[in-house]
Amino acid sequence: MIFDSTPTRVFRHFFLVIGCLIVIVPIYFVFVASTIPLPAIFQRPMPLLPGSEVIQNYYQAIFHGGRGLGGARAIGAGVMLQNSFIMAGGITVAKIVVSLLSTFAIVFFRFPGRSILFWLIFMTLMLPVEVRIVPTYGLVSSLGMLNSYVGLILPLAVSATATFLFKQYFMTIPDQLVEAAKIDGAGPMRFFSYILVPMSRTPIAALVVIQFVYGWNQYLWPLLITTERRFYTVMIGLGRMLNAGDAQADWHIIMAITILSMIPTMLLVLGMQKSFVKGLTEADK
Repeated sequence: MIFDSTPTRVFRHFFLVIGCLIVIVPIYFVFVASTIPLPAIFQRPMPLLPGSEVIQNYYQAIFHGGRGLGGARAIGAGVMLQNSFIMAGGITVAKIVVSLLSTFAIVFFRFPGRSILFWLIFMTLMLPVEVRIVPTYGLVSSLGMLNSYVGLILPLAVSATATFLFKQYFMTIPDQLVEAAKIDGAGPMRFFSYILVPMSRTPIAALVVIQFVYGWNQYLWPLLITTERRFYTVMIGLGRMLNAGDAQADWHIIMAITILSMIPTMLLVLGMQKSFVKGLTEADK
């Protein structure tokens, strides 16, 4: 076991604290801005302590939103958070299911060209959504999936990253286990469902975190295919509120929605932190 000297520990913790402050201080000021009236945000200096309008501002944010989302079909953060959750959750589930099945076929079945097939899948990392946005939009539009949850989820439902991570993990599974399953009479799908998937809990947990955050933060694709307010995600809603035109943006409501949008991903990362780290390290073995 290696023991660090006291000066080394002090030096390391000093920079750790500095790094934490760099992250936490801006978030704290966003929270303060979400608890005070709009005019107070423009005061110099801005108040350093939370204000007394926290309930009013968050109620307005959740149920009514702000400028840029108004009109007869005004929506609040509650609807937008629901849409973001459906989109991120759907992308996460779809990517994990598709990646598990494709990797299972590539690793455990012997057929000509399986290595080429894997590398073709892996090469799709060089074609992000931004590169294939025009043909993807044309296909989704022709299938009538604009302004729909299917249209939000389906074009992002395949992940080469997840396929690669599962492949690295599946390669560590001994052949003796596969042979034992065959001797016991387990077919391919039974082996997949009752042995392989339960053994893959840790890489699945790691991918849940990665893919959910990826889906939650999507902006360009929802911006293109959602023209109805009822399908706005929280990122789209924030963008609309920031572009309020000639009107003054409701910064206190924007800050409140920003804080609300951070809570789901923060809880997911904190709740699955151990499984996330364990899944990534086990996949590298």
